[in-house]
Amino acid sequence: MIVPTKGIAAERALLSVGAQICMAAEEPTTVSGLWVGLRRWRAQHGHTAPVTFAWFVLALDMLYAMGVVDVEGGLVRKVAVG
Repeated sequence: MIVPTKGIAAERALLSVGAQICMAAEEPTTVSGLWVGLRRWRAQHGHTAPVTFAWFVLALDMLYAMGVVDVEGGLVRKVAVG
């Protein structure tokens, strides 16, 4: 589920979707704005495996637990790594 397995394609693994979320998140945005951005990013880069909103939320939760994203004032933002 978190990493690719025999039943989970590499482009649908939570780590992959989380990385895609990070690439799609150019500036702080709402969860729904991030969902739209992810769907647009996946379409532009030819990712056709389905990712449901629930799967997106799981990937976003994983990023939050890892300290990669934070929520401030209702906006999701990437945490600066340094």
